[in-house]
Amino acid sequence: MADKADPPVCRIMDYGKFKYEQSQRAKESRKKATHVLVKEMKYRPKIGPGDFATKTRKVEAFLGDGSKVKVTIMFRGREMQHPELGRRILDNVAEAVSHVGRVEVYPKQDGRNMIMVLVPGQATRKQREAAADRREADQALTVEEPTTEAEMAEEPTVEEQTPEDVAPEESTTEPTSA
Repeated sequence: MADKADPPVCRIMDYGKFKYEQSQRAKESRKKATHVLVKEMKYRPKIGPGDFATKTRKVEAFLGDGSKVKVTIMFRGREMQHPELGRRILDNVAEAVSHVGRVEVYPKQDGRNMIMVLVPGQATRKQREAAADRREADQALTVEEPTTEAEMAEEPTVEEQTPEDVAPEESTTEPTSA
């Protein structure tokens, strides 16, 4: 409606319906907003290599799905005297997942815990899978049947012979002495 119209223009409407439509629009805008999940993975300073690898694979999966990951090192007792052990583990995690994500919040001490936050860096897993599917579909359209050397050896080859290529047959019979 025009604010400054002369004479003023007004509209008769149902106020309850107006409020309902407003709330529906607000709900739609909230639904369209992206919600970033923050997953957490906890490590200990004396973690073994097998457990480290398992937890790091899980962190890669979280980052691949597009979630942020909060990596926590939990210290107990005398472990608090050696924060460099925790930092070393966090650095190893960051290096191991550098192809999928990057560090957003660098390692910092928070009470008995040391925390680092990782975010998805490059393309997420869904985007990579979609790109791979497109590539496979393109290749399926353009790929012909490959022939291997073994298949070619099995196939009989027919060559045309010209009269020059064929030598006249000589008799191989030996004269017999009688």
